[in-house]
Amino acid sequence: MASQAPVQAAPSLSPASKKLLIDISLFALSQVVLFVGIKWFLSSYDPQQKERKKSSEEARKIFKRLGIKALELSEHEEVIATEVIHPEDIKVSFSDIAGLDTHIQDLRESVIYPLTHPSLFAGSSLLQAPKGVLLYGPPGCGKTMMAKALAAESGATFINVHVSTLTEKWFGESQKLVRAVFSLAVKLSPSIIFIDEIDSFLRERRSNDHEAMSMMKAEFMSLWDGLTTGDNARVLVLGATNRPNDIDKAILRRMPKRYALRLPDGSQRVKVLQLLLQDTPLADGFAFDALASHTVGYSGSDLKELCRVAAMIPVKEFIRKSETNRSAAASSSSFSFTPIPSADPDADTASSQATLRPLTLQDFMAAASERRAHDEMDAGEDAPGVVNGGDITEWLARATAAAVAAGAEAEAKAKANGNGNGVHERDSARGKVEEWSDADEGKGDGLD
Repeated sequence: MASQAPVQAAPSLSPASKKLLIDISLFALSQVVLFVGIKWFLSSYDPQQKERKKSSEEARKIFKRLGIKALELSEHEEVIATEVIHPEDIKVSFSDIAGLDTHIQDLRESVIYPLTHPSLFAGSSLLQAPKGVLLYGPPGCGKTMMAKALAAESGATFINVHVSTLTEKWFGESQKLVRAVFSLAVKLSPSIIFIDEIDSFLRERRSNDHEAMSMMKAEFMSLWDGLTTGDNARVLVLGATNRPNDIDKAILRRMPKRYALRLPDGSQRVKVLQLLLQDTPLADGFAFDALASHTVGYSGSDLKELCRVAAMIPVKEFIRKSETNRSAAASSSSFSFTPIPSADPDADTASSQATLRPLTLQDFMAAASERRAHDEMDAGEDAPGVVNGGDITEWLARATAAAVAAGAEAEAKAKANGNGNGVHERDSARGKVEEWSDADEGKGDGLD
């Protein structure tokens, strides 16, 4: 029987080697624990950690609604992605804008078609869409509304950039956010970068400007004409302002298409009023021309507020009448009761709508008179017989009654003349129409 080779035992470590190995292991483990602890401590006290996490979650939700998957974004692009507006959230279209047909048609031809039909404009570099569009005019004339309609009609990604999103207290972060605006716009192209009140951000540069703001402007302009936004990048910068002369000339150069949205003239006011009142019951033979001639100098926003105040008059009358009848019924009864609300709120609404009378021209005259009264008080002018700062209720009542009487007379004259020429011009107490009035059409816009 063959003899087996003896098994050699593994060499054992000396006590000193064992101690050294244990020390090395403990040192490595302590360094790992120290690294993890310091990282956790710094991240827990990072002031921007929660904001970055929130921005990342909001960006994922927005891209999920847009149907965009597997889009890699940087840390700063995720912050800008929270400014992206979903097309379903834009409830405005060009059909909701009245009196600006010429501007709308020009925007369709020069902005929307190059974005939606790029193949038609690929034959020449001269057929590219403009890189910048400026909408300017007095407040309340539809600049923001036009921008929303432009985004909705073009189907482009709408990035509504706020200056507060771009400003950071950490040096260099603002420039990175500005760069992220354009890099994200290129990734989501065709896209529109909208900056409302652009004069507050890209105003004319001066020597006393803060260094951080100067660097932001320089970064914005370099990226606007930079390599990342070349001729093939379908990115449009859209700005709106009511102070175009404050914008830097270098920015105006990058906005070759400029549209002046001025105060509406007589025919435009008629179209705006017809659009605002299309779903409102009106008296037979309502004279839109008479109302338009009585609202000289009103912006689109002013006309909307005027219609809202006038529409509230029948509602107030109905409520006061109901309260009077209820008080009379309660006083004639020996007990009081609380009306039980209807189980069907739609039934109550339909009943109330059926009871409300249609709007008449007198309602708008009363609303305009109330507006003039508040304008006079805001301007520091004393109403007749009223001490400044005192109670104007009585004077408002007299002014409203006078406006109702004047409206009835104007409506009668308008029906008699057939064209609304019997209505007097609106009282000059409304205030002078300044640089944005129709009288300035021939003076130019002052933009080179």
